[in-house]
Amino acid sequence: MLFTLKKVIGGLLLPLPLLLSLMALGILLLWFTGWQKSGKTLISVSWLLLLLLSLQPLADRLLLPLDSRYPTWNGTEKVDYIVVLGGGYTFNPAWAPSSNLLNNSLPRVAEGIRQWQRNPQATLIFTGAAGGTNPKSSAWVAAQVAESLGVAPNHIQILDQPRDTADEARAVKETVGDRPFLLVTSANHMPRAIRFFHAVGLQPIAAPANQLAITSPLNGWERAIPSSIWLSHSERAVYETLGTLLQRLRGGNVESAEPGQ
Repeated sequence: MLFTLKKVIGGLLLPLPLLLSLMALGILLLWFTGWQKSGKTLISVSWLLLLLLSLQPLADRLLLPLDSRYPTWNGTEKVDYIVVLGGGYTFNPAWAPSSNLLNNSLPRVAEGIRQWQRNPQATLIFTGAAGGTNPKSSAWVAAQVAESLGVAPNHIQILDQPRDTADEARAVKETVGDRPFLLVTSANHMPRAIRFFHAVGLQPIAAPANQLAITSPLNGWERAIPSSIWLSHSERAVYETLGTLLQRLRGGNVESAEPGQ
């Protein structure tokens, strides 16, 4: 119940639902009260914020500090494990395996496989519980994708009980002990994930995936036209900031999980 409540509250505080709710409140003020100026101000400010957060320069400026904290891992240090944290997924057996990995999950798995190809002696660990009424776990779906792309089943391990990053840190500690391992998750999620793993006494090597904040050249019109893509980048920045604030309020204690991952 508490886990679901955190998900709902965290979701409502993201830019799109929050700003749409503020716009709706402004419309109610205009139609049903005498607070016309307040209603107009609320709608105007919400619209302007939604516009700005949907533009590439601002969205990626917000996300870049998180996205660039850890560089892509191309080191030569050998590891025993490569841990890939779970993310969005569904399960439709009629789809190609990789189509079941949503949003941030496919880049994580792809990077995990790339790192395994560089360390073929290592075990790939996929984490993540089943979501909602889904009959399969996030970890299981990710493992199926890895197998379909050539990773031998005997080099795959599934941890399908953890529901969030705090749980994942504890489960990984029980599995890997003090042995060296790479930690693969989205670049913007990595700073928060590292703090959870440090809190249980682990020292993972960060191997970020799914970098989003663009600093390379873009067409001018791509920077100037609002897009849902850039809004999603702003959303990730806000999401991780909220998670970090909650983590710090609780002293980084892994017994207290963040809103999600």
